[in-house]
Amino acid sequence: MAAESSGVELVQVVALLTAAVVAVPIFRRAGLGSILGYLSAGLVIGPFGLGIFSEPEAILHVAELGVVMFLFIIGLEMQPSRLWGLRKEIFGLGALQVGVCAFLLTCVGVLGGFPVAVSFVAGAGFVLTSTAVVMQVLEERGEVSSTRGQRMVSILLLEDLAIVPLLALVVFLAPTGEEVTLSERLTDVAIGMACIVGLIVAGRYLLNPLFRVLANSHAREVMTAAALLVVLGSALVMQLGGLSMAMGAFLAGVLLSESTFRHQLEADIEPFRGILLGLFFMAVGMSLDLSVVAANWQTIAIYVVLYMIAKGIGIYAVARFLKATHADALERAVIMAQGGEFAFVLYAAATSVGIINGAENATLTAIIIVSMVLTPFAIILLRAFMPEEQQTLDGIEVADGLNGSVLIIGFGRFGQIASQPLLLRGVEVSIIDNDVEMIQAAADFGFKVYYGDGTRLDILHAAGAGRARAVLICVDKAEAAIRIAENMKEEFPLVPVLARAYDRGAAIGLIDAGVDYQIRETFESALVFGGHTLEQLGIPGEEVAEVIEDVRRRDDERLQLQIAGGLQAGRRLMKGNIPEPTPTPLAPPRRAGQAMNEEAADALNKASRDHN
Repeated sequence: MAAESSGVELVQVVALLTAAVVAVPIFRRAGLGSILGYLSAGLVIGPFGLGIFSEPEAILHVAELGVVMFLFIIGLEMQPSRLWGLRKEIFGLGALQVGVCAFLLTCVGVLGGFPVAVSFVAGAGFVLTSTAVVMQVLEERGEVSSTRGQRMVSILLLEDLAIVPLLALVVFLAPTGEEVTLSERLTDVAIGMACIVGLIVAGRYLLNPLFRVLANSHAREVMTAAALLVVLGSALVMQLGGLSMAMGAFLAGVLLSESTFRHQLEADIEPFRGILLGLFFMAVGMSLDLSVVAANWQTIAIYVVLYMIAKGIGIYAVARFLKATHADALERAVIMAQGGEFAFVLYAAATSVGIINGAENATLTAIIIVSMVLTPFAIILLRAFMPEEQQTLDGIEVADGLNGSVLIIGFGRFGQIASQPLLLRGVEVSIIDNDVEMIQAAADFGFKVYYGDGTRLDILHAAGAGRARAVLICVDKAEAAIRIAENMKEEFPLVPVLARAYDRGAAIGLIDAGVDYQIRETFESALVFGGHTLEQLGIPGEEVAEVIEDVRRRDDERLQLQIAGGLQAGRRLMKGNIPEPTPTPLAPPRRAGQAMNEEAADALNKASRDHN
């Protein structure tokens, strides 16, 4: 019987993994995001799909650890100094948004004929945006560290903190028939506050010494176990105090955010976080009770729409009130318009004290889940109908009538360094770029950069390219650099043109365009790096210089052969680490004109494939 039971459990584990492995790549490839893939996979294998799982609540309880670990990692990124820097966003923007949205959603429930207490609990639960959904969206878009991403993270933090007073309010709003005295309620609040204070004190004075002792033991598995112990122990302390497990994990992360072990902890927790967070979304999908949805589909549909619209309006209004642009406010409203996982905690607490009954809890849970499912589609619609964001040129001068001795086109990391010898020598330099944010940032460091697209002839004329003694092409895109070089040589053939090349293909294109000088952006720095490595290995300086000069000679000879015979020419001049290069059967032949990228990782990969 035990073996039979184990077999059934193994089938369920395999089903979970199979559903995730199949659904998530399909949904991501379709542009729907991984969250919707996990939710759909859970629905398919849950009790209302294939029926492989009959008790999704048990899985959801375990999967909540994914959210717990997720917030621990967020806490690791939120040093106290950073939190203090975001205090206006957290306690200003976040508190205002939560208050406005809670009021609007409560009004929706009251106008629908529900009691005030029920309307408030239902609305307050929907106010708590899904941290997992929003952070997953921001991570996939690479916007967690952006200004707009930080504002959303600040709001999420306030909402995560708001679960504490909301749970306390649920106790106070319990029906009068409940045998809970005022002193008992105050005691519960005091216990919760004591748990928070105790966790802060323990984190401040115990965690760092603990990890220092464990690190000295040089046992990696013990460090991993300790990291899990801190996360789960903090969550347990908060749960025993009647508060949110996720809040405990977040506080533990914040307390360890300035520890020397922060990166090690993050690396240890990350694999568990990813798996359990995916499991959480699958469990949410399994929990969608289709029988409740079918019986109350009209109510659910109406309130999903009303709640999402009301919350979206509140978010948009607050954002615009605090001077956000229309595009930023609308994007924030769409991304954060859904309910979240903490609503399940709040609704469960409200059910346990009698504010709502089991059927109402199931209906509200379905509303939350449906809103989470609709969020990826809402984001897709936003992208489809919102025009591309136009750069504003407020406070930025457009290139016109410039007269510098040297014109620099492109002022990224390469252009900034290239400008220093000229400026230190007193050369008059004109600089143009078409990145507004870079122009604004450069002004903070004392650089006057004009707005202009160097690929346009009229901009080159306005920037004084015909009057310059030299033009430096420092843009990072190979196609743009070659286009600028061609325009320069056609329109101003007597002006010397010096160009930055992204890779060998770009270098050959620039040479074909007639530039007077080109340099691959990583070539010289890589030679210096390799030379210093030889010196560290004990090679005499004179011999190192000879080797570096030999590399330069070989590279130049190879480049000349490639100009005449294509990128496959001159392969014998490139020293590999195997005696005789042999073609790799699995590697496709290089297309004509395809360049070898000289960034470190790409160089190794492409060299091994093409023996170029």
